[in-house]
Amino acid sequence: MPELDHSALEDTHKQLLEEEIVNLLSERLKIDLASAMDLYYRSKLASQIADGDYGIQYLDAHNLVDDLLENEIG
Repeated sequence: MPELDHSALEDTHKQLLEEEIVNLLSERLKIDLASAMDLYYRSKLASQIADGDYGIQYLDAHNLVDDLLENEIG
């Protein structure tokens, strides 16, 4: 049985989570994807997910977007 590359799996998980977050921001704020990406990647949340702070990358994208909108965007 081949050995799993946990680092690659973690990176893929983070990428899919970020994609979902950007899509949700675009939908909720009624902005284009480029603007949603800019908003997300300038946020503290993006840094926290990239760094894996507190296991935040395992939380639900909807809850993360709720928190982002409430605490960083207002």
